[in-house]
Amino acid sequence: MNEHERRTELAQFLRSRRERLAPWQVGLQPGTRRRTPGLRREELAMVAGVGTTWYTWLEQGRDIAVSEQVLDSLACALQLDASERAHLFILARQQLPVRPLPLTQTIDASLQLILDAMGSYPALVLNPRWDIIAWNQLACHVFADFDKMAIHERHILWFLFTNSEHQNMSVDWEKSAQQMLALFRASTQRYIGEAWLNELITDLKQASPSFREWWSHHNVQEVQTEHKYLKHPLVGLLTLQAKTFQVADQPDLQMIIYIPVEGTETATRLIALSQMSFPQSASASSNCFPSW
Repeated sequence: MNEHERRTELAQFLRSRRERLAPWQVGLQPGTRRRTPGLRREELAMVAGVGTTWYTWLEQGRDIAVSEQVLDSLACALQLDASERAHLFILARQQLPVRPLPLTQTIDASLQLILDAMGSYPALVLNPRWDIIAWNQLACHVFADFDKMAIHERHILWFLFTNSEHQNMSVDWEKSAQQMLALFRASTQRYIGEAWLNELITDLKQASPSFREWWSHHNVQEVQTEHKYLKHPLVGLLTLQAKTFQVADQPDLQMIIYIPVEGTETATRLIALSQMSFPQSASASSNCFPSW
């Protein structure tokens, strides 16, 4: 849509959402002589903490600048749901709002079923913090026994930078670690300043001299295209390519499936590994460690 159409649509959307709210829903007395349904413009402006004149211009479709903070205040005052909030941002700023950091730590049974159906492909599910929140059995055989790990250990960077056995098994660990660090910085840049990120960085700086040095380089990378090489103690060299998919009904989650690279023996070796028997009580320090 062109600019005029966009501002007109925004004005109509704001008016429709303002008119569906009763004064009591936002803590106001209804008063008397109300000629129109819903809130008055000045009432909404007061609840949202914006100027009445400015809001009136916005609802009239005038060409005025709108900040993300003001839109958040309007969305809250209008009691918009997630879809309505996204629609408001698209109309007002021609961009989607930044999603708040999800706290997802588990998946439902159907997604776990998909993971288990991957067969000879190790697969993981990550949240935006890069916590590993789900995996299939082959991922445990190839990477680690995630069930036996403490929660803070089930983070890709923590495992990558603090597990010496993994570092010894990974081919060209330094290059791989620096690439993953650049990917992490790019994917989490919108969370700068949040407590969880500050704590993770502080802990990793204390735990790993390599992290402490490389984090200060401020390298960023948005796409992972390099192959993963793992010298597996049971089946030999694995050459993997990570393929990442967004979970449609939980868009804060990503599924990573490690695919064998063509022209190598990896597919055959993964099948062999998937058919091996492992004790259920295997500890997190077993023979298999990640090759991120």
